[in-house]
Amino acid sequence: MREAIHAVFLYHAIKAGMDMGIVNAGQLAIYDDLPEELREAVEDVVLNRRDDSTERLLDLADKYKGEGGTVEKKEDLEWREWPVEKRLEHALVKGIDAYVEEDTEAARQNAERPIHVIEGPLMDGMNVVGDLFGEGKMFLPQVVKSARVMKKAVAHLIPYIEAEKSEGQQAKGKILMATVKGDVHDIGKNIVGVVLQCNNFEVIDIGVMVPAQKILDTAREQNVDIIGLSGLITPSLDEMAHMAKEMEREGFDIPLLIGGATTSRVHTAVKIQPHYTRNATVYVKDASRAVGVAQNLVSEANRDNYVAEIKAEYEKVREMHAGKKAKTNWVTLEAARANKTPIDWDSYTPTRPAAFDKGADATAGDKPRPEVVHGDGYSVLRFDNYPLEQIAEYIDWTPFFKTWELAGSYPKILDDEVVGEHARSLFNDAREMLQQIIDEKWLEARGVFGLFPANQVNDDDIELYTDDSRGKSLLTLHHLRQQNQKPPGRPNQCLADYVAPQDSGLKDYLGAFAVTAGIGIDEHVERFEQEHDDYRSIMLKALADRLAEAFAELLHERVRKEFWGYASDEALDNDALVKEQYQGIRPAPGYPACPEHTEKALLWKLIDPVNNAGLALTESFAMVPTAAVSGFYFGHPEARYFGVGKINRDQVEDYARRKGMSLEEAERWLAPNLGYDPDDAPSEQKKAAG
Repeated sequence: MREAIHAVFLYHAIKAGMDMGIVNAGQLAIYDDLPEELREAVEDVVLNRRDDSTERLLDLADKYKGEGGTVEKKEDLEWREWPVEKRLEHALVKGIDAYVEEDTEAARQNAERPIHVIEGPLMDGMNVVGDLFGEGKMFLPQVVKSARVMKKAVAHLIPYIEAEKSEGQQAKGKILMATVKGDVHDIGKNIVGVVLQCNNFEVIDIGVMVPAQKILDTAREQNVDIIGLSGLITPSLDEMAHMAKEMEREGFDIPLLIGGATTSRVHTAVKIQPHYTRNATVYVKDASRAVGVAQNLVSEANRDNYVAEIKAEYEKVREMHAGKKAKTNWVTLEAARANKTPIDWDSYTPTRPAAFDKGADATAGDKPRPEVVHGDGYSVLRFDNYPLEQIAEYIDWTPFFKTWELAGSYPKILDDEVVGEHARSLFNDAREMLQQIIDEKWLEARGVFGLFPANQVNDDDIELYTDDSRGKSLLTLHHLRQQNQKPPGRPNQCLADYVAPQDSGLKDYLGAFAVTAGIGIDEHVERFEQEHDDYRSIMLKALADRLAEAFAELLHERVRKEFWGYASDEALDNDALVKEQYQGIRPAPGYPACPEHTEKALLWKLIDPVNNAGLALTESFAMVPTAAVSGFYFGHPEARYFGVGKINRDQVEDYARRKGMSLEEAERWLAPNLGYDPDDAPSEQKKAAG
């Protein structure tokens, strides 16, 4: 390995015409791609294999030396001399779309019928892509680029195929994909669809926020072989279970695939599969696993055994889950509240938000100033068109690579032995598009935040007030408490613990925010999709998500330092911000510390993101545009993130009462957190019924 590194280094030094130089590791060539004669000569020098190795290397130097000490990377077009079938395969494997129409037309001219180009060289090339991806020799960004080449080639052929009235090649299977009702997230679904298409499945994608009946009707009309459901927010889990019930009720007998960030094998086995028994219900973790699952489900030879194995596996998962549930050591809600987070309120003085007195003037220096929406008693401020170049400085790139299923943390991933080369290529493409987004103003970032007088009430609620006299309530936020038995010294946490109790006499405060970087994204996504460019479409959505998260990070910093001011002396770099080394937290409704989504409706009532940031909510409380972040600001120095986890019936009943919900409605929204089966009546109800 050391010799390889030296060889690559010397190769770049020779090309640059240097006696000695520093080489950017991110720009090094792949060792096996170096010219063979130069690689051998460099190895001779490094390994001291020949007495004349230095002279031989110097003789070769002029051949590879660049002009004036600078080198322009020239595209190797030797492959353009290959037969057209091999050119198409090379373009598909390498993701090169520059010549695809030209080569597809040449292949069509050579073929007896245009469909033969799809059945022959194009599918041969995609089979190579599928094999390499399955073997771990290609990665998702490359596969999506390959799909772009394939789609452009097919688009060129479609008019000729239609003119002949011929049928296309028989696909391995037809898969209907949709994001369920109330959910607008589609990046993961789109990626899975691309990978399946690359493996010769016909994918019918009917979009986002699709009601169950439309999914079922379309599945019948299109005679699909598999239905695939996607969802990101937790209410989608309940909608997927509803879909399973409807498939059973309407007599479907095709496999059901479940995927999305909030889904899991356990949830699929416990909450979804039991409702649909006519065929397999299978959890698909990511795109790399989707192909194998789909292939097994459509294979006449493998299908029956595979379905039987899945059902047996999920039965074991349910048994294990039931065993764990039975072993949970619950405490009553009263006992959990008695073991709340111990905070010494006597020695704490809350910081009064600077924005209460200074409004937009609380800002420091030449930073963008917000517009004051409300400034009497409490503060609501908004930003329109926040500069993207400033937001981009706060980007955490690690989740970006995870979107593309490349494992590793940034920046280490760029030098990873397995995925480093692919991560660098993806990163370069991302930075190029990010600069284009900024320069050409593709997206607009908007945000709104509010700061409010607040106190803890009823142990688990937070009451907000119209002013610091605290005589009139603005609204009440409701939170949940951990309810499992804790080891000695560990509290049963609740977010309300971090706000001073009303009876403490302290005047405490709470913040709320919502930001988006997705204004204007639709027209560009539509343009890329019309150009059959999934790669750039997914890239844009992923970058918009990163910008939204970065905006949330930037705004939180400004609130801490300027508008609230409880950490006015904070001096943290971006690495420290990514590691959350600052004081305070910004938990979001729907996430582990406050998992119940309907609280987002109260957040929207507080700061009106619809009018102040262009952010709407779906019926399941997903945000539109999807490149958005919202949540609450807690400023206490002991505030920490945690997961509520499973809760018991007494807390759900109490929560329903506090929220003004029926128990059934509360159980529906809290389904992922229920530590009991709602269908099992409590013992006292059973006695009454008996």
